[in-house]
Amino acid sequence: MPASSEERYDRQMRFSPFGPEGQKRLSRGFAVVVGMGALGCVAAHHLVRAGIGRIRLIDRDIVTWSNLHRQSLYTEADAEAGLPKAEAAAERLCAVNSRVVIEAAAIHLNPRNAEQLLADADLIIDGTDHFSVRYLINDAAVRYGIPWIYGGAVGSSGMTMTVVPGKTPCYRCLFPSPPPPGAADTCETAGVLPPIVDVIGSLQAMEAIKLLAGRGEHLHGALIHADLWNLSFTKMKTAGARRDDCPCCGLRRFEYLDAAMGDASETVLCGRETVQITPAGTVSLDLDELAERLKAAGRVERNPWLLRLAPEDGISLALFPDGRALVTGTGDPERARRIYERILSP
Repeated sequence: MPASSEERYDRQMRFSPFGPEGQKRLSRGFAVVVGMGALGCVAAHHLVRAGIGRIRLIDRDIVTWSNLHRQSLYTEADAEAGLPKAEAAAERLCAVNSRVVIEAAAIHLNPRNAEQLLADADLIIDGTDHFSVRYLINDAAVRYGIPWIYGGAVGSSGMTMTVVPGKTPCYRCLFPSPPPPGAADTCETAGVLPPIVDVIGSLQAMEAIKLLAGRGEHLHGALIHADLWNLSFTKMKTAGARRDDCPCCGLRRFEYLDAAMGDASETVLCGRETVQITPAGTVSLDLDELAERLKAAGRVERNPWLLRLAPEDGISLALFPDGRALVTGTGDPERARRIYERILSP
């Protein structure tokens, strides 16, 4: 028989600044985690174990072998099957705490679906590794008045900051625009050591618990930088950093949220030779019918969420019902696009 809430959460309710009232509020809270990579795994795991009421997990990717050293919710079986991260994480977290309502969204967050996926949340946690998605989260959070918690980790260092619209600076106040391509280290160029992920993800989860428990007065109010290799921690206060001329929270121009999505796009994913292909407009694929048609093109595998095939040596392709594809085995967007178009041409 499952334990009562009093027994299950007894140890955290004994912490007096949190207490039973904080637990009640947390159990009514709803968080969205965007990106179920390393940081998303840590933050979501803590929130589910702590007894959040509802959580939505958004991720566009599938589990691969290179994820396993740092993305703590996944197993070798998930990588072997190429399961969507959102679905694999949801299954694992349901086994951790069956009381929590857990929603999986194996989808790429973009301007077309951001309102549907984010606007009803009490809180958003950033687990993404893509700058344009992070700026999109910031736009959505400010427009809809939703607190969000930024996090990033690469190498042995990481940063985190909590944004409370109307009270704190937003992400664009401190970082007005994304760095030029190739200017910032990524896990592909600089690698990443697992302990920094645990530290940054745990700081994000702690801030989330404070907010959802109604203890916002205890937020750290800073941009925190941690470097575990050199064992340094820097806490930069952000109270005076809010800018009246900030395009987002000052001028309320939501350039990333309101961006048009008329053209197809290719995005090289961090950490491995994989290109995401996003089709133009709204697409709906019948994956069962497609699986039958593609049998002659190579080995085809179908699971409830996607279709996988190997159209040529060294290349694998995962197709989702919304027309999105992950082409693995190349970092060349043009080659990935040609493979995608060849597979889907009538």
